[in-house]
Amino acid sequence: MAKYKKYNYSQNVLLAVSLSEQIAPGTLEFAIQTLVEDRMDMSRFDARFKNDETGRSAYNPRILLKIILLAYSRGIIHSRKIERECKSNVTFMALSCWQEPDHSTIAAFVSELKQEIKPLFRDVLLVCEEMGLLGGTEFSLDGLKLASNASRRWSGTFAQLKEKKEKIERRVKYMLEEQIEADKAKGHDSKQETKRAGYIERLKKQASRIEDFLQDNEPKPGRQHKEVKSNVTDNESAMMRTTHGPVQGYNAQALVDSEHQVIVEAEVFGSVQDHHHLTPVVDGAKDNMKAIGKEDDYFKNAILTADTAYHSTESIKKCEQEEIDAYIPDKEFRKRHPGLSVKESSKATRRRKFRREDFTYDETVDEYECPEGKRLKLTTKKAKVDGNFYRSYSADAKDCEGCIERAGCINKKGKAGKRRTLMVPIEGKGRNYSKEMAAKIDTDRARKLYPRRTAIVEPVFANIRTQKNLDEFTLRSKIKVNIQWLLYCMVHNIEKITNFGHDLAIE
Repeated sequence: MAKYKKYNYSQNVLLAVSLSEQIAPGTLEFAIQTLVEDRMDMSRFDARFKNDETGRSAYNPRILLKIILLAYSRGIIHSRKIERECKSNVTFMALSCWQEPDHSTIAAFVSELKQEIKPLFRDVLLVCEEMGLLGGTEFSLDGLKLASNASRRWSGTFAQLKEKKEKIERRVKYMLEEQIEADKAKGHDSKQETKRAGYIERLKKQASRIEDFLQDNEPKPGRQHKEVKSNVTDNESAMMRTTHGPVQGYNAQALVDSEHQVIVEAEVFGSVQDHHHLTPVVDGAKDNMKAIGKEDDYFKNAILTADTAYHSTESIKKCEQEEIDAYIPDKEFRKRHPGLSVKESSKATRRRKFRREDFTYDETVDEYECPEGKRLKLTTKKAKVDGNFYRSYSADAKDCEGCIERAGCINKKGKAGKRRTLMVPIEGKGRNYSKEMAAKIDTDRARKLYPRRTAIVEPVFANIRTQKNLDEFTLRSKIKVNIQWLLYCMVHNIEKITNFGHDLAIE
């Protein structure tokens, strides 16, 4: 007969645990412990409390910040799970010094970090600078679209939301009539009636919720003065298309230093279009660097790369004003890139398209002649496009229709037009920033610099989203979501300090 060792779960075991020994030098928890205790100014929180004479003692903000940063580093974002870790995980017990804050305390602490989050982020950034983790010469900007704590079902224009409310009300009316008929019948099911009554009550609350929202809010205007969808749950979020499908969420931006991929500025926006985000992110980065003792011209002559989504006159102007060496490709960039594969059947993409320099100007009759010898006559003396003024010259439709070079010619006029139109800028009336950037991005220097963007910023998002498990924000409203995003970016920067900085124990 087999013989086994006996075991008994009812027995008591006394474990000797040294909290300080659980936080070993060289680990992320050690870096969090050292930074929060020695390098972050936690006196900012003192003004919150008025319990010096009366009232219960509060949890120390240092303890709460430590366990939140450690939880986020391990992909634990929900406050109930963080509470559970503080009761069962020895590393969390060590950082919390055996204190067990409940989930409501943890959630409230994160939500109320509005005034303190940016200074705390800068404290970590200052340590990165002191340890030589910032290069200051090359940066990359990108955005990560993440779902918010809001349902897409509650999104729509005001007309769509009103229609949804009316549909719910019709459903309630129908179910009430159904209830009356059921009451008249004999042998009706009481359980079914209770279930129906509960469902009717939920529908009424939904209709009332939409009604209150429509009364308290105004339609959201888009960039093109066209109403965009509002959201009853979190109206500061927006509907966004991602590679993972459409989500109701926020566009999380990060400006990353190329030296060690340290995030120097981070902010979330409730809008999809990235070309409006470069200006506030650059301004925020300047404020951060100034706060840690850098000069106002810290970003002067620095290289900044961003993808096509950021290409706009506003973004390019901002970079020029700040004297930043920006590389932001236009939408046609990849078509012109010689390294990209081209379909054999597409002759138009294999040859260089005609440019304005390929057309010959005849001053005597104020006309242009195309490379095929066809004439383009003046059609508009002064046309305004994107704030700049042009003279437009158009060819005859018959000449363009039978031309063998039409595939490689300039763009046709309008979507349905058959003739080609040449736009000639009027001197002294403005600059075409987009074309200047397109010409810059085609240079050999840009061909070498721009591909580095992917290696600078994409691993940062991979770390935060995949390794730190940030698939969606758990809070609502831009202010609170921005706090959560900055906390994750702080964790990322603290990891850089752990991996590339010198031993914090020396400090």
